[in-house]
Order: sequence, then C-alpha cells, then structure tokens
Amino acid sequence: MKNKTRLLCPECKSSRIWKDGIRYTGKGEIQRYICRSCGFRFSESSSNSQVKVNIAGKIFEKSNPRQNFSEANIMPINFSIQPSFEDFSFKGSKDPGPHSRSKVTNPEKSLNNFRCLMEDRQESDESRRRAYVSLAGTRSLAEVSREEKRAAGATWLSNEIKGKLVEYAWWMKKEGYAESTIITRAKVLQVLAKRGADIFDPESVKNVISQQRWSEGRKANAVKAYTNFLKMIGGKWQPPICREVEKLPFIPTEKELDDLIATCTRKISVLLQLLKETGMRAGEAWQLKWTDLDIESQTIRVTPEKGSNPRIFKISNKLLAMMSRLPRKNDRIFGSWQLKNIRRTFQRQRNKLAEKLCNPRIKQITFHTFRHWKATMEYAKTKDILHVMQVLGHKNIKNTLKYTQLVCFKDDEFICKVAKTVREAKDLIEAGFEYVCEVEGAKLFRKRK
Repeated sequence: MKNKTRLLCPECKSSRIWKDGIRYTGKGEIQRYICRSCGFRFSESSSNSQVKVNIAGKIFEKSNPRQNFSEANIMPINFSIQPSFEDFSFKGSKDPGPHSRSKVTNPEKSLNNFRCLMEDRQESDESRRRAYVSLAGTRSLAEVSREEKRAAGATWLSNEIKGKLVEYAWWMKKEGYAESTIITRAKVLQVLAKRGADIFDPESVKNVISQQRWSEGRKANAVKAYTNFLKMIGGKWQPPICREVEKLPFIPTEKELDDLIATCTRKISVLLQLLKETGMRAGEAWQLKWTDLDIESQTIRVTPEKGSNPRIFKISNKLLAMMSRLPRKNDRIFGSWQLKNIRRTFQRQRNKLAEKLCNPRIKQITFHTFRHWKATMEYAKTKDILHVMQVLGHKNIKNTLKYTQLVCFKDDEFICKVAKTVREAKDLIEAGFEYVCEVEGAKLFRKRK
C-alpha cells in the first residue's frame, strides 16, 4: 500500500483540512484546500513551495513552509499617502483564487478595485494598514474583486433583504394567503432582488421588471407581488401597466387524454383519470384523503381551494378499481408525494409519449387541461352554464364563461353504440354515453367525439 502523506495547514499546522475546489493553471489542475481552524486557503503546490507573493506583487522568501505567514518579511508600504498601483506588475505564479476557473489577465484592474474598496473604509491609517496586510496573507486579488461586485447587489442578496423576504412570507402566512401564493410571490421578489432591484425602492423594481424578457402575464404577477410587499411595509408606488393577453386554452381530444392516461405510471394514471371524470383542480385532487372516498355510493368529496365551493362527484367503476390498487401507506390517497414532484414526473412521461406518437399536441396537455376539457364537454352536452358552474365549483359565473366558449362542435361528431341488454346499457352509461332512443328493441346511445 502507498504511504499517504498527511496534509497540514502551512499557517497554523492544523490537520483539519477541507478541499476547496480546483485551480486551473497553464500547467494543469491543482487541488485547493481550506483550513477549518484558521481559514487559510492554499494549494498542493503552495504548501510545498518556498515562494509567496505579497499584495504589491513583490516576491518574498519563506525559509520554512510551516512558518507563520504574518512573520514573513513583507515590504513595508506607506499608507499615509494615496498609493498608486499603476506601475506594479503581477509576478510569480498566477493565482486566480479558490473558485475561479479563469486566469487573472488584468491584475492592475483588480488592484485598482482593491484601492477603491480601501478608500471607502472610514478607518484610521493604522487599521487600514492591518486590513491590507491581512488580505495579503489570506485572500487573493480575484476574491477581493468578486466581493466588490457582490456588494453592488447584482447577483447576491444581503442579509437585510433575505430577512425582509422571510418577514414578507410570514406576513402573508398570517394574513391567510395560500401556501402556493406565498411561495410564488416570495420567489418573484427574490429573483428581482438577485437581478439588481432594490426592493425598498419602487423605481428600481419598476426598472428591473421592464428589462426582463417575461410575458405580460408574468410581469403582472411580479407587479402584484411587489404591490403586496409595499402593503406590508406601508409603501406606495405607481405600478407599471401590464397588458395581459388572454389566450384560449388548448382543448385536446378524448383519445389523446386516454392515450396519456394509459401510458403514465400507476399513481399518475389514477390522478389523470380522476381529473378527467371530475374536472377538479390538481391541488384539490392531491390533498384528497381516503376518508373522502365512499366506496358504497361510488362518490368522492372534494375539499375546495382558491375560494371554490365544495363538491361531490360520482366516479366510474374503472376509476374506483384504479384507486383501490393504490397502496394505503398514508392518510392521503396519493401519499406524501409532493405535487410539484408529481407534476415534473408527469411532464417527462408526457413528452416521451409525444415523441413516441409523433404528436406535438400532447406536449400542451397539463393538469389544468383536464379541467378545461371537462368544462367544455359538460357545456356541449347540457348547454347549461349553471350546471357547468356547479361542476367546477365557481362562485362567479364570469369565471365559468372562460371555459364554455372554446370549441364549436359539429352536429355529426358523435360515437353511436347499441345496447341490447341491461348490462350493455349500464356499461355505456358508465363510459359517458347518453341514451337517445329505442329501435326494434335495441337502445341507442351516443357520445361526442
């Protein structure tokens, strides 16, 4: 077996070492390390090297690689006058920092940025000198430049902003907002802050929103989220105008829905069949419990969300048999599986089926598409807007009208079936066929395509 040398920190001789990424140089890759005791960063080459570089670019010698870095002979610098870095050159090995994959090609620019950073400090000359020496011994120029960019707030959130976003989420929780609304609105503000918006300055937020290549609907959601945030902190603003374009939802054929249900996995197939027969929302179906299912009467009760009315639905024997095959390891029918994970899995299986059948229309099907399809079919069958409103659980009929003016069916788009026995008639009714008339002792049923 090979003898493995124990790596020690060149600064404090501690063996508590962590790997801290790879440094890419012209000679290849070098492993970087960080000491858990003193925070000193070094590499495999620097731990064995006798040469170090100070902040002014001058090379100094260390007789002992384990000698304390503060004891090294660093060239003294007069901090009482304005230092000039224009004549300095970056000698020695190129060190782009512990996490950088790019080489330092312009060290003078980094040094000038460091000088500006030191000018902003309202400290005495002595404290400024201590900060200079400390940075020279522990951090590279690339790290200092990165911290200055982070201070601008372009890609980094300060603790104040993070705390305010947490406070905003908790405020919405106390106000009774739904969990999905809380997550969505807090996430929108987090994205705006990361892209340079000052959430305490409405004009800054308005400027960042206008620069995003988002749809008008998404911009409108961002405006609503920030308006709600100003309500919490007691601020006001003139929200920008977002002209949302209303689009008619996609309505697939029943065959496309059936193909999708037959292709997906067991649990997702049960969920899709439930959405098809009842038209409930995916969130309502996800939070169903086994106590909501009545096997004797073949009904299922729905606990509403988004301010809808509670409903009860009659389910088919097919759906009841599919649900009975699910494992009962949890109070909920669909277990502890999170809805967002169910949605991601469904999207992967849907896209695979669309490629297999060479039918790009299937990629447009979402959980909510089943609700659109159910509302459209119910209205086409009954021509009763109040019935559709009751099925969907809406409290405002204006919301129902969006679902009912979608598809214009032709009069001859029907599938006709004949039943000669009571059992055949029963099966056709359960499959969604409606009775038309009786001819020569046979009952005729029909269903729209």
